[in-house]
Amino acid sequence: MVRIFGDVDIIVLPPSFPFGGMENPRLTFATPTIIAGDRSLVSLVAHELAHSWSGNLVTNSTWNDFWLNEGFTVYFERRIMEDMYGKDYADMLAILGYQDLIRSIDEESKADQALKLKLKRRHPDVGMTDIAYEKGCFFLKMIEEASGRELFDSFLKNYFLEHKFQTINTEEFVNYLNEKLLIPNQIAVNVEEWIYESGIPSNCPVVESKNFTSVEEQLAAFGSENNLDEINPLDWSTHEWLHFIRSMPEDFSNKQLEIIDSRFQLTQSGNCEIACAWFEKSIRCNYEAIDQNLEKFLVRVGRRKFLTPLYRALKESDHLNRAIEIYEKARPNYHHVSSHTIDELLGYSKS
Repeated sequence: MVRIFGDVDIIVLPPSFPFGGMENPRLTFATPTIIAGDRSLVSLVAHELAHSWSGNLVTNSTWNDFWLNEGFTVYFERRIMEDMYGKDYADMLAILGYQDLIRSIDEESKADQALKLKLKRRHPDVGMTDIAYEKGCFFLKMIEEASGRELFDSFLKNYFLEHKFQTINTEEFVNYLNEKLLIPNQIAVNVEEWIYESGIPSNCPVVESKNFTSVEEQLAAFGSENNLDEINPLDWSTHEWLHFIRSMPEDFSNKQLEIIDSRFQLTQSGNCEIACAWFEKSIRCNYEAIDQNLEKFLVRVGRRKFLTPLYRALKESDHLNRAIEIYEKARPNYHHVSSHTIDELLGYSKS
């Protein structure tokens, strides 16, 4: 697709910036947490560039239609990463995204699991979950698989060209989808279920990754023998580390976590994605060796994506007092977007 806005610059904002990125037509605001030292978190840059089409060129009419912005953008992000690094790389991102979607399904009410939201008299922030991002992306991926990539790409190009510099709601998109793609090509898919019903439809695309299968096999081999020789992460990407950490059983012992930590220095990781996943797993497994590094992380980082799961893990693991102790130190450095969320999560009041 032709880029409408020309060159796009990126400015890295202070740590208090609460989001991963904020797209603007010519200048993207980005969190410093994307800087890992090895260019391993560039998918966020692809995501914000993708907003040049979904978000900045064609914009959702209301917050109820937020998925039209973010679902498309995640889909394009993964297509960009596939083009740059190959299908295996994009598949790893998709599986991690599906894991995030499952988590959101577990956390959100049934009404908020639909793509089309009902936010009347509610804060728009309620809809900024992985339902919009990941369920939206998998919906589009499902249509791609049903129609074929070539046909779907042609549809997408025409969609953005015909709606450029306009807003659109979900019903208008569905009508366009039916008129321009599904009906002419006799493609039958469950659009209404995906958009208006809760949960994940049964025809959600299934993504597999040989990279992740290898990670799972190594973790299983580590097993009860605590044999680190079975784990060979020399070529692992950030995504493989995330899958490794997420796949650790909840009943892992402190000894097992200590062995892994001592060898791979996860508590000291400078990659915020890996550090957050490790800290959350450690909190839920009661691995207290992370405590001081966890506090430093929560004081230093203001990105809500990382704050919310860590404070929630502390609260749900009967460490609410420790969560509030850290939060009182960190809160003055947080943006209101983050502090508002964590205030509600912890039941915190400055008084």
